[in-house]
Amino acid sequence: MVNKYVGEYKDGLPNGQGTITYPNGRKYVGEYKDGERNGQGTLTWSNGKKYVGEWKDGEMSEQGTKSWTNGDMYEGNFKDGRYDGQGTYTWSDGRKYVGEWKNGETKRSWYCHFTLWKVCRGMEGE
Repeated sequence: MVNKYVGEYKDGLPNGQGTITYPNGRKYVGEYKDGERNGQGTLTWSNGKKYVGEWKDGEMSEQGTKSWTNGDMYEGNFKDGRYDGQGTYTWSDGRKYVGEWKNGETKRSWYCHFTLWKVCRGMEGE
């Protein structure tokens, strides 16, 4: 099976707006530059996971939102396809991490659970 691309080309490469569908069911709709995802775009996985946001050199970059079918969601900055900078990860059960990320990892070990009252717990000595 091969990838199916429909969209604008320049010098034989995807450039401008386009849609690519992969054999594994993933689908990207958005901007391309010199054959790479660049600019605004949406990638949807076959399992329903989705990323909507900025792309640079084929990687999730800058500002974006990644969501899962179970209700989990990350909103914030990306660098080289990973959470990086300021961001918020919200679990489907209401737990939430708001803060700094580096290379896909949190810089602090704490979370907030929002119920009737906001309760924050730290993993480094409450």
